[in-house]
Amino acid sequence: MIIVLKHGIKESEKREVYNFLASKGYRIREIAGEEETVLGAVGIVQIDMREVELLPGVERVIPITKPYKLASREFKKEDTVISVGNVKIGGLRISVIAGPCAVESREQILETAHIVRESGAVMLRGGAYKPRTSPYSFQGLGERGLQYMKEAGESEGMPTVSEIVSPEHAEMMQQYIDVFQIGARNMQNYELLKKVGSLCKPVILKRGLAATIEDWLMAAEYLLAHGADNVILCERGIRTFETYTRNTLDISAIPVVKKLSHLPIIVDPSHGTGIREKVPPMSLAAISAGADGLLLEVHPDPEGALSDGPQSLYPDQFEKLMRDIEALSPVLGKEIARLPEKESTPADYPYSLRDVEKTRSIEVAFQGESGAYSEMALHRHFQNGDARGLPCSRFEDVFLEVLKGTVDYGIIPIENSLAGSIHENYDLLLQYPDIKIVGEHQIRIVHNLIAKPDAEMKDIRKVYSHPQGLAQCAKFLDSHPEWKRIPFYDTAGSVAFIAKEGDKHCAAIASIEAARVYKMKVLKEGIETNPRNYTRFFILAREEHPAVKNPNKASLVFSVADKPGSLFLFLKLLAEKNLNMKKLESRPIPGTPWQYMFYVDVEIPENRDLFFQAVENMKKEAGTFRILGMYRV
Repeated sequence: MIIVLKHGIKESEKREVYNFLASKGYRIREIAGEEETVLGAVGIVQIDMREVELLPGVERVIPITKPYKLASREFKKEDTVISVGNVKIGGLRISVIAGPCAVESREQILETAHIVRESGAVMLRGGAYKPRTSPYSFQGLGERGLQYMKEAGESEGMPTVSEIVSPEHAEMMQQYIDVFQIGARNMQNYELLKKVGSLCKPVILKRGLAATIEDWLMAAEYLLAHGADNVILCERGIRTFETYTRNTLDISAIPVVKKLSHLPIIVDPSHGTGIREKVPPMSLAAISAGADGLLLEVHPDPEGALSDGPQSLYPDQFEKLMRDIEALSPVLGKEIARLPEKESTPADYPYSLRDVEKTRSIEVAFQGESGAYSEMALHRHFQNGDARGLPCSRFEDVFLEVLKGTVDYGIIPIENSLAGSIHENYDLLLQYPDIKIVGEHQIRIVHNLIAKPDAEMKDIRKVYSHPQGLAQCAKFLDSHPEWKRIPFYDTAGSVAFIAKEGDKHCAAIASIEAARVYKMKVLKEGIETNPRNYTRFFILAREEHPAVKNPNKASLVFSVADKPGSLFLFLKLLAEKNLNMKKLESRPIPGTPWQYMFYVDVEIPENRDLFFQAVENMKKEAGTFRILGMYRV
């Protein structure tokens, strides 16, 4: 059962509820959400729920109807995000775990760890104990293999994952690895599940060869009920009548599990197909279906692998797949998870832009109300989950908050794929020389029709949104000519407005996040005319912010003499160093009619000397010249 506690419950009252449930033989889990705190109570005994409802501090009691209690979406509505060191699995990120099927030698696992780390994997996998169909097949190196795994993980700054096959190995293994893996053959080894659950370490639970989704979730329930808080489900294919592939990868299980359970789900297309060439397309299919990550087999020499060579990716195949996932992620409204740069340390880089753990929350200023697209972008960019947004009414206020030091960063939209550049922000970048660009992020803009919880489409008479939001949804709005379109200063602000008005005849166009923030109802999703609607955002920091490690892009601003060919000669300096220009934008110089500043985005090559040589040459030719920022994309 779920016990919803009253807001402001006293500690003494909470203890009384705990003691009552414990006395009846229940195991209790507390979940503190944004809106309310609940207790999940599971046990064999049955009691009259009215006994619990009468306890002081209890708001209401809700029965859990699913046989899997702690794993169910009834128990926890929000998605669980699991932390393993610097890595987070779940939420808005796609986490890739990669490595060989089996640890074969110290040299092999060290080499593989470096390969997958450089390509973008965030965790290292490798088997030390291998349950094999044939007793004559390679069974793994045992504890020696775990020692090699630990060394490889530490050398690359990656958490490690390895399969456990026997309860007697549990105590020994936990000193070497960060995540236990329960293999498909052991999914219903209940004594193993109980033992691993009691160790309270993160667990990847693979689906059994012939297990239903309910069987799988019940196995997860064993882990949760015996102490494990961090369980990751892994779809790896099931046994069917088809023999062409090793297994049949059940992609449909991903959205089904997402509906039934709050636990994150990853996919193992290596075992799901058993065929190397099939792994990349099935990986992309799994991500598109909503998977939170992938578990992939990669080997520096698959032909010489002692285990599962035919399904292991070559390093260059893995590298390409990671780039494909990176390109796909924004379309799905997600971001590929990254590890911090290996050379970065807290002393010289106190605020990394990605997954670095911090001692306090990062403050980020954005323009708009809570639920704005800018706020969505900041949470996707600062993936550690500790970033807090500061709403600002104007774009200039974002710059001012960064300048004053009241926030660590600011985030501003700079360009939309349909509406073009946000000229005001280009001008502000020139106006505030003590602020620099330290990052870039891109999100897909998905517009939704939002109204009061009791409203229906037939009730709507007025639609509020930012003018761009109304314009980008023109085709949908044209199908409802009876609706009056009312421009508003902000998309999320329009949702806040109709929520305050309380009129079910009013609707707004904004993000799903805005609907959640203001507890409103989404009447229709994805109403934008053109789904290829993306916005680029710049991350801003004060000038003294530490330099970004390994930048691959720079933004420049300059002016040139008013004479024929001056801009051509300036840009020729980029071409001479083989530097790729990504964008060129001109803006009038305030107070100087018909004179212009030019903004250029340029890729920084691996040989950064070429970029700096071009910069020195450009400084000589330009009237004014400034680097607005060097950052990673």
